[in-house]
Amino acid sequence: MTRYAFRLEYIGKEYFGSQKQPKRVTVQSEVEKALCTLIKTKIRTIFSGRTDKGVNAKGQIVHFDYDKPIVASRFCNSMNGLLPKDISVSDLKIVDDDFHAQKSARKRTYKYVFHNRKFRSAFDGDLLLVKYDLDIERMNESLSYLEGLHNFSAFRASDTTVLNDDCFIYKAECQKLGDTVEITICGSRFLYNMVRTIVGTLLDIERHNLSSSRMKEILESHDRTQAGQTVNPYGLTLMKVEY
Repeated sequence: MTRYAFRLEYIGKEYFGSQKQPKRVTVQSEVEKALCTLIKTKIRTIFSGRTDKGVNAKGQIVHFDYDKPIVASRFCNSMNGLLPKDISVSDLKIVDDDFHAQKSARKRTYKYVFHNRKFRSAFDGDLLLVKYDLDIERMNESLSYLEGLHNFSAFRASDTTVLNDDCFIYKAECQKLGDTVEITICGSRFLYNMVRTIVGTLLDIERHNLSSSRMKEILESHDRTQAGQTVNPYGLTLMKVEY
């Protein structure tokens, strides 16, 4: 049996997240359906991580086991012909037998993108529009408090229970390019809704003109009610997974 891994891209708007769910159309269900059609056998895929409904990916990693040789270029072209237009695969490789798309991952990088201007544009699509002024320097100061190893229970969905709320954040920063703001966060792992809640908290700090240290206070409170709202998923993309 040979273990293969490939890079997966998708626009998440039309799917109920990445993970397979009964009676739901998900990214994983579409990928496994295409795989089954291509190689005429049922294949179980393992994703590097779960993304929520509406969240995109440019660097999702997927592995699967198969007992026959696969030509990478032919596989990718065939899969892309079978998959919906908003899902694509590339970079198929043979990996070690002990490689695990999820458990072997060391870093994951997400980017959240939104617009910052007074009026909406017909080209905004589903991206969040923030109409009030933003202080990018203060936003970066706020994000800096998240770097390092912390308990992030204040930023996860309140209706979920996990055994470990600790995450190590390697980098958290933002930049403004014209009227577009990009927030990039790289971490060892992420809790459910964590990135979107961090963005919502960051925007609360800006809207109320609070000190950047407010982010530190919320982080250390471990209290979800202290943090901001969970912003919409459409500007969030899983950019890269590192091993």
